[in-house]
Amino acid sequence: MGTVERAELARELEAIVGRDGVLTQEAERRVYDGDAYTLHRALPDAVALPRTTEEVARIVRICARRGVSIVARGAGTGLSGGATPILGGLVLSTMRMSRILAVDPDRRLVTAQAGATNASLSRAAAPYGLHFAPDPSSQVASTIGGNVAENAGGPHTLKYGVTVNHVAALTVVLADGRVTRLGSTAGDAPGPDLVGLFVGSEGTLGIVTEVTARLTPSPESWRTLLAVFDDVNACTETVTGIIAAGIVPAAMEMIDQVILRAIERALHVGFPEDAAAVLVVEVDGPEPGLDRDADAVEAICRRQGAREVRRATDEQERARLWMARKKGVGTVGRLAPNMVTQDGVIPRTRLPEALARVAEIGRRHRIRVCNVFHAGDGNLHPCIVYDQRDTDEVRRVESANREIVELCVALGGSITGEHGVGIEKLSFMTAMFGPSDLDVMRAVRHALDPERLLNPGKLLPEPVSP
Repeated sequence: MGTVERAELARELEAIVGRDGVLTQEAERRVYDGDAYTLHRALPDAVALPRTTEEVARIVRICARRGVSIVARGAGTGLSGGATPILGGLVLSTMRMSRILAVDPDRRLVTAQAGATNASLSRAAAPYGLHFAPDPSSQVASTIGGNVAENAGGPHTLKYGVTVNHVAALTVVLADGRVTRLGSTAGDAPGPDLVGLFVGSEGTLGIVTEVTARLTPSPESWRTLLAVFDDVNACTETVTGIIAAGIVPAAMEMIDQVILRAIERALHVGFPEDAAAVLVVEVDGPEPGLDRDADAVEAICRRQGAREVRRATDEQERARLWMARKKGVGTVGRLAPNMVTQDGVIPRTRLPEALARVAEIGRRHRIRVCNVFHAGDGNLHPCIVYDQRDTDEVRRVESANREIVELCVALGGSITGEHGVGIEKLSFMTAMFGPSDLDVMRAVRHALDPERLLNPGKLLPEPVSP
């Protein structure tokens, strides 16, 4: 976009959101050149910060008339490059759209603007004994609009499900600026599941501005255990053993030694740094029966070789364990300047094989890989630490990334569990979907965005010419 065109666009946008709601200086735009997937960056031509659905609709109509692409962006915590404006254009930030609009405890619903943080939904619902169950590790910062775009998960989705299982209705601005309401607060809406279509579509079908989410009763009580292992295989086999015993924990998270040490040195939570891996297991629900389930989990851990099993004795201890898990990836910054986190899914029973092969990939490419992941549902998060200033190391990281994703597919899994496709996994879509499958997806996208102005270059690869 040329200087004159950018200035004209800025003037039109300022008439909608005010001068402080439009960013055009290079230093300002640089803040919006990507998300937490750091391997690729691109500078937008402008950034707009609306406050309402109507302002979003007016902005979209301007961009549609001018042929300007739009990348909707929340907090930028995404890990697949979904918020990277690879073709320039406009970044539409929802960060000023952060209000909780309504809490309906009788119907167990909360309505929030897209820029409200995940955690703020649960805070608003807490006085009524309710919470928003999906809990990505970034929930303090990540927005509900971004969670919807990526169909985010989190540790407790083992029992409670991912974002799509908790969305009742959406307010969406389509590519031509029309505002529409999808879903229903009165139960399942008749006809096609358009909410299900939009959740996980990564901003390519429309811009979500408001979300009505289903709330879940907060559990009466919980038991949180930390099992310490001297062998990674024993730790992963314990995961399968717990599920096979008929126990469905609220969460089951594994942390390997590398991240364990980084967590302990940063947060001092009392993790044993000599352990090969630890498993965090939480069971929740009505108080009667929880001790029985916790005892059964502990017995399985010990049979599988756990050298120690600890139980959180109060809410403070539990909170420290979950803080360590959810902030664990951040502590990896002590190990290297940069990190890329993978997101493949595999069957639980193949966890030992998968981790062994991930370690082998790391050794072969001479890179450092550590693991902290949702073991209960087989959602791997190998974290590759590196220095982006080393071009050879970056090349090796990209090669290893590719092999890890291919491994997940080969083991009967998926290329992504909660981070989305974005640009990182674009080339892997053909590993999971055939040409006719992708053609159907492209047809849906074309029907809603024929000019391909919404988050172009994401999610769906270009068709291969015959």
